[in-house]
Amino acid sequence: MTDKYAVIGNPVSHSKSPLIHKMFAEQTGQDMSYEAIEAPLDGFAATIQRLRDEGYKGCNITVPFKHEAYTLANEHSGRARAAHAVNTFLFQDGAILGDNTDGIGLVTDIEQNLGCKFLFKRVLLMGAGGAAHGVIWHLFNAGAAIIISNRTMDKAEQLAAEFEGYGTVFAKSYAALAGQQFDIVINATSSSLADALPPLPDGLFKPGALAYDMMYGKQTPFLRFAQEQGAAQLADGLGMLVEQAAVAFQKWRGVSPDTAPVIARLRA
Repeated sequence: MTDKYAVIGNPVSHSKSPLIHKMFAEQTGQDMSYEAIEAPLDGFAATIQRLRDEGYKGCNITVPFKHEAYTLANEHSGRARAAHAVNTFLFQDGAILGDNTDGIGLVTDIEQNLGCKFLFKRVLLMGAGGAAHGVIWHLFNAGAAIIISNRTMDKAEQLAAEFEGYGTVFAKSYAALAGQQFDIVINATSSSLADALPPLPDGLFKPGALAYDMMYGKQTPFLRFAQEQGAAQLADGLGMLVEQAAVAFQKWRGVSPDTAPVIARLRA
C-alpha cells in the first residue's frame, strides 16, 4: 500500500515540496505519495486530524502554521524546542511527533553545498521572526558568532536573550551595523517577498563573503545589493529547501536521499 504524505500551508499551491519528495521517492525506491494541501487559516488542526483519520504517515508544515504545529504536537524534537516551531510531523502510535528541519537544512546547504564553514565566522542574521528562530541555534552550534538585526529591535533583543550566558549572539539595529563587516550575511526577513531591502549600510561584506537569501526563485533586492557591494558568493534558499526536505524524508522513510541531483534538476 502506498504511504501518504503532504505539505500543509496557506497558500501552498506554489510549493516545490511535492516535486522534491517525488524525486526522493523515485531515487530511493519508496512507495509513497506526497501532495500539497491548503488548510483554512482557522482550520489547521482539523486538517491534521483529517489526514490522520485518512491514514497519512506524516506531513510538512509551512507558513503560516509552524507555530500552531508546535502547539499541536504531542512530542517535540530538540530542534523543534529550540525553534519553538515545527515544520515536520510524524504520525506514529497515535501520537504527533514534531520536528524542525529548517536549521539543519540551512547549515547543510551553506557548509556542504556552498563550501562555507561557520566555525569562527562572523554572521549577520537579518530578521527575528519564525524563519530566524528556526535556524539560529544551528548557526550557533556550528560555531558562528552571530549578530541579529531587525526593524523591531525588541524582537531582535528577545531572540538574542535566549543565548544569555553562552555569548557570541548579540542584537544590533541596522544603523549600528555601519563600519562592521561579516563573513556570512543571511536574509531571514520577509522583505524579499515584497521586493524590498532592509536598511543595510554599505561595506558589510568581508573579502570572500557569502550573501544568502532564504527566498528562492528570483534575484532579490538583497542579492542585488550584495553583488553591488562586492560579496564574493551569492545564494538563494533553494538548497536549504531541498536539504530540509531530505531530513524530513529520512525521518519518515529511514533512508537519506542524494540531494545534489535534485537541486541541479530544480535549478535547471
